[in-house]
Amino acid sequence: MDDLADVPGELVDVLAEARRRGFLGPGPLGEHVAHARGFAAAYLRGLPAGLTEAPGLTEAPGPARWLDLGSGGGLPGLVLALCWPDAQAVLLDGAQRRTGFLAAAVRALGWDSRVTVVRARAEEAGRRPDLRARFDLVVARSFGLPPVTAECAAPFLRPGGLLVVSEPPTAGAAGAAASGRWPAEGLAVVGQQPGPFVRYGFGYQVVRQAAPCPERFPRRVGSAAKRPIY
Repeated sequence: MDDLADVPGELVDVLAEARRRGFLGPGPLGEHVAHARGFAAAYLRGLPAGLTEAPGLTEAPGPARWLDLGSGGGLPGLVLALCWPDAQAVLLDGAQRRTGFLAAAVRALGWDSRVTVVRARAEEAGRRPDLRARFDLVVARSFGLPPVTAECAAPFLRPGGLLVVSEPPTAGAAGAAASGRWPAEGLAVVGQQPGPFVRYGFGYQVVRQAAPCPERFPRRVGSAAKRPIY
């Protein structure tokens, strides 16, 4: 889980600096990379074809356009940008320090033609015409509780797009949907439906954007947490 042999040294340096600045949690960097890599595997499982082959770090088929919701220190976003060199990516975060770091990292890695860093609250960014319903995939590592993550992610997804969320270690083989964390009735409020739970070293819940997100979402900043959709 902590093998960094196939990760470019420049990216390892960026992640080490992110951890030094307090943007990443403890644990070996290789574990963080393995966790980020699992989002690519979960995305493949969530596709209509249900692809199951574990992706290589730089050869996984990916979405045309994807967004990292609350990118923080760049995980999983920077690792997925390495996995998917032909995709257009947005790393979204509301904090100036983190987005300043991410923008500098993207430039240092030479990815600024395909990776854009946006500093904004998700509730505000989800109203932007250049970001609303434009993405095939949204990923969220530790953004918030399930109803908050669902409401904030839905506006970015086109119908048919996927949300992939990292789940707690306690999530069992039956999946988080079965535990009530991602109920079909609640997700339907923002046009979503639960997809498969994927175990790839870590646990991931896939959610499908079955219909366009209703125009009334996202609500004002803070409303999703104060008055969750389920």
